[in-house]
Amino acid sequence: MKTALTIAGSDCSGGAGIQADIKTMSALGVFAMSVIVSVVAENTARVISIEDVSPSVISDQIDAVFEDIRPDAVKIGMLSTPECMHAVASKLAEYRPSHVVIDPVMYAKNGSPLMQETSIDTLISTIIPLATVLTPNIPEAEKISGISISDLDGMKEAARIISAMGAGAVLVKGGHRVGNADDLLFDGKDFTVFPGHRIDTKNTHGTGCTLSSAIASYLALGESLVSAVGKAKEYVTGAIEHALELGRGNGPTDHFFKYREV
Repeated sequence: MKTALTIAGSDCSGGAGIQADIKTMSALGVFAMSVIVSVVAENTARVISIEDVSPSVISDQIDAVFEDIRPDAVKIGMLSTPECMHAVASKLAEYRPSHVVIDPVMYAKNGSPLMQETSIDTLISTIIPLATVLTPNIPEAEKISGISISDLDGMKEAARIISAMGAGAVLVKGGHRVGNADDLLFDGKDFTVFPGHRIDTKNTHGTGCTLSSAIASYLALGESLVSAVGKAKEYVTGAIEHALELGRGNGPTDHFFKYREV
């Protein structure tokens, strides 16, 4: 059985973070493992508090996974502090996994910050060069690249800038744009557009976590990068189309929608 590891924060309400990652990987037939870097007290409406796990325990968790069940792919999500980032980067440099999908989580769906402002430089210098593929949404891509994005050309320029920072490939997600939710993949040479129709729902909690975990799962299963992104986008679109009316804010998607359709 293929395996995947998620390194991210824990969402106690179950829609995002580690919980969304494990659900996604399991739904796609990959054995899921996790390293928790932060415990986030959040729900669909707000983030109440964040408690970061110590760098030594983060490192120990990564050791525990790699020394016993080596993952075929790694997904990295929320890393709130430079200390978390250095711990993760050091261990990934040691173990050198084949595929690393990095979702540079900066804000929760409700806008609450999940990454310290002072961490951006460390993200760029330490984490981005580890990426097989980086998956920023438009606000994250703007923050990392330092440019404003209003159209496809802006997405392309941001992808070029971020690619030059060391990422193997960059997937700029278009969900924050007006109009269709088209995503753009740049592999350092070629651009690929993944068309997406906009779904009329507020229940999109954890979609970025879900997409990046799906990409990691498909890479673990042996798909090419373009195929993995395409299949992951199809999966997350289905999860959004079947989003669950739970909570008072941005509700969660349904990671197991395919099984409910049977």
